[in-house]
Amino acid sequence: MNIAKMMKQARDMQDKMQKIQEEIAAQHFEADSGGGAVKAKANGEGQLLEIKVSPDVLSQNDPEILEDLILTAANSAIKKGKDHAAQRMSSLTAGLGLPGF
Repeated sequence: MNIAKMMKQARDMQDKMQKIQEEIAAQHFEADSGGGAVKAKANGEGQLLEIKVSPDVLSQNDPEILEDLILTAANSAIKKGKDHAAQRMSSLTAGLGLPGF
């Protein structure tokens, strides 16, 4: 294989990777905990975008439960985004035999 062809393939892959990363960052992933008492939304970059808490949970006056519900919902939303990102990136590098990808 000649060097020019390899360089073009590398540039093409880099362009595809950048496009996938932009798509992932724009996507939103939602999760809830406590049967919907707390809802969280994160983007594909793992940034928490929104937390919604049901008034029913607030009226219980139990901060420890609320903290646990928030952490659970937030971590789940972020994990969904990270899992999706990993799946998309692995589809790009599948079959290349590159370690760590």
